[in-house]
Amino acid sequence: MTVAHILKGKGSEVVTLRPEVTLSEVVQVLAEKRIGAIVLVDDGGRVAGIVSERDVVRVLARSGPVVLEKPIGEAMTVKVKTCTTMTPIEEVLTTMTHGRFRHLPVVEDGRLAGIISIGDVVKMKIEEAEREAREMREYIAAG
Repeated sequence: MTVAHILKGKGSEVVTLRPEVTLSEVVQVLAEKRIGAIVLVDDGGRVAGIVSERDVVRVLARSGPVVLEKPIGEAMTVKVKTCTTMTPIEEVLTTMTHGRFRHLPVVEDGRLAGIISIGDVVKMKIEEAEREAREMREYIAAG
Protein backbone atom coordinates (compact mmCIF):
# COMPACT_ATOMS: atom_id res chain seq x y z
CA MET A 1 0.00 0.00 0.00
CA THR A 2 1.11 3.54 -0.72
CA VAL A 3 0.38 7.06 0.48
CA ALA A 4 -2.04 7.42 -2.46
CA HIS A 5 -4.30 4.84 -0.79
CA ILE A 6 -4.48 6.94 2.39
CA LEU A 7 -5.15 10.17 0.48
CA LYS A 8 -7.87 8.45 -1.55
CA GLY A 9 -9.74 7.76 1.68
CA LYS A 10 -9.10 10.99 3.58
CA GLY A 11 -8.70 13.49 0.76
CA SER A 12 -5.85 15.84 -0.03
CA GLU A 13 -7.03 19.01 1.69
CA VAL A 14 -4.29 20.61 3.76
CA VAL A 15 -4.50 23.63 6.04
CA THR A 16 -1.70 25.94 4.97
CA LEU A 17 -0.41 29.38 5.84
CA ARG A 18 2.24 31.67 4.43
CA PRO A 19 5.68 31.66 6.08
CA GLU A 20 5.27 35.36 7.00
CA VAL A 21 2.49 34.80 9.57
CA THR A 22 3.06 35.18 13.28
CA LEU A 23 3.16 32.37 15.78
CA SER A 24 -0.04 33.78 17.27
CA GLU A 25 -1.82 33.31 13.92
CA VAL A 26 -0.56 29.74 13.69
CA VAL A 27 -1.77 28.95 17.22
CA GLN A 28 -5.20 30.40 16.39
CA VAL A 29 -5.55 28.22 13.27
CA LEU A 30 -4.31 25.09 15.06
CA ALA A 31 -6.98 25.62 17.71
CA GLU A 32 -9.79 26.57 15.28
CA LYS A 33 -9.19 23.63 12.95
CA ARG A 34 -8.37 21.21 15.78
CA ILE A 35 -5.23 20.02 13.99
CA GLY A 36 -1.70 19.21 15.12
CA ALA A 37 0.38 20.83 12.39
CA ILE A 38 0.26 23.46 9.67
CA VAL A 39 2.26 23.38 6.46
CA LEU A 40 3.70 26.71 5.38
CA VAL A 41 3.79 27.19 1.61
CA ASP A 42 5.29 29.80 -0.69
CA ASP A 43 3.63 31.51 -3.67
CA GLY A 44 4.27 28.49 -5.89
CA GLY A 45 2.63 26.01 -3.53
CA ARG A 46 6.00 24.60 -2.47
CA VAL A 47 6.58 23.56 1.14
CA ALA A 48 8.52 26.29 2.95
CA GLY A 49 8.18 24.77 6.42
CA ILE A 50 5.95 23.02 8.91
CA VAL A 51 4.98 23.92 12.45
CA SER A 52 3.44 21.53 14.93
CA GLU A 53 1.96 21.86 18.39
CA ARG A 54 5.24 20.54 19.78
CA ASP A 55 7.16 23.28 17.95
CA VAL A 56 4.89 25.89 19.53
CA VAL A 57 5.39 24.49 23.04
CA ARG A 58 9.16 24.36 22.62
CA VAL A 59 9.52 27.94 21.36
CA LEU A 60 7.18 29.28 24.06
CA ALA A 61 9.18 27.48 26.75
CA ARG A 62 12.45 28.83 25.34
CA SER A 63 11.45 32.42 24.53
CA GLY A 64 8.28 33.15 26.45
CA PRO A 65 5.00 34.67 25.21
CA VAL A 66 6.75 37.55 23.43
CA VAL A 67 7.50 35.10 20.61
CA LEU A 68 3.78 34.91 19.75
CA GLU A 69 3.99 38.17 17.82
CA LYS A 70 7.12 37.22 15.90
CA PRO A 71 7.15 35.60 12.46
CA ILE A 72 6.68 31.84 12.48
CA GLY A 73 10.23 31.37 11.23
CA GLU A 74 11.41 31.12 14.84
CA ALA A 75 9.31 28.03 15.47
CA MET A 76 8.89 26.26 12.14
CA THR A 77 10.90 23.37 10.82
CA VAL A 78 12.45 24.39 7.50
CA LYS A 79 14.11 21.09 6.54
CA VAL A 80 10.81 19.30 6.08
CA LYS A 81 10.77 15.58 5.45
CA THR A 82 8.21 14.75 2.78
CA CYS A 83 6.91 11.77 0.84
CA THR A 84 5.12 11.24 -2.47
CA THR A 85 1.86 9.51 -3.28
CA MET A 86 3.88 6.47 -4.36
CA THR A 87 5.80 6.12 -1.09
CA PRO A 88 5.03 2.77 0.59
CA ILE A 89 3.23 2.99 3.95
CA GLU A 90 6.02 1.01 5.64
CA GLU A 91 8.56 3.63 4.53
CA VAL A 92 6.35 6.44 5.85
CA LEU A 93 6.00 4.66 9.18
CA THR A 94 9.77 4.24 9.44
CA THR A 95 10.41 7.88 8.51
CA MET A 96 7.91 9.15 11.09
CA THR A 97 9.18 6.82 13.82
CA HIS A 98 12.86 7.63 13.31
CA GLY A 99 12.18 11.36 12.92
CA ARG A 100 9.82 11.37 15.92
CA PHE A 101 7.17 13.44 14.17
CA ARG A 102 3.49 12.86 13.51
CA HIS A 103 2.82 14.70 10.24
CA LEU A 104 4.33 14.19 6.81
CA PRO A 105 3.55 16.47 3.86
CA VAL A 106 2.95 14.75 0.53
CA VAL A 107 4.69 16.46 -2.39
CA GLU A 108 4.19 15.84 -6.11
CA ASP A 109 6.10 17.75 -8.80
CA GLY A 110 7.55 20.03 -6.12
CA ARG A 111 4.12 21.13 -4.86
CA LEU A 112 2.12 20.21 -1.77
CA ALA A 113 -0.37 17.47 -2.63
CA GLY A 114 -1.63 16.42 0.81
CA ILE A 115 -0.56 15.52 4.32
CA ILE A 116 -0.70 12.31 6.30
CA SER A 117 -0.52 11.80 10.03
CA ILE A 118 0.68 8.91 12.12
CA GLY A 119 -2.99 8.34 12.95
CA ASP A 120 -3.75 7.88 9.24
CA VAL A 121 -0.95 5.33 8.94
CA VAL A 122 -1.98 3.42 12.06
CA LYS A 123 -5.61 3.33 10.89
CA MET A 124 -4.48 1.93 7.52
CA LYS A 125 -2.29 -0.72 9.17
CA ILE A 126 -5.17 -1.80 11.45
CA GLU A 127 -7.54 -2.06 8.48
CA GLU A 128 -4.95 -4.10 6.61
CA ALA A 129 -4.46 -6.49 9.56
CA GLU A 130 -8.22 -6.90 9.99
CA ARG A 131 -8.64 -7.64 6.28
CA GLU A 132 -5.85 -10.22 6.34
CA ALA A 133 -7.35 -11.91 9.42
CA ARG A 134 -10.79 -12.02 7.77
CA GLU A 135 -9.33 -13.50 4.59
CA MET A 136 -7.45 -16.12 6.62
CA ARG A 137 -10.63 -17.13 8.48
CA GLU A 138 -12.50 -17.39 5.17
CA TYR A 139 -9.69 -19.51 3.69
CA ILE A 140 -9.67 -21.85 6.69
CA ALA A 141 -13.48 -22.12 6.69
CA ALA A 142 -13.49 -22.97 2.97
CA GLY A 143 -10.86 -25.72 3.43
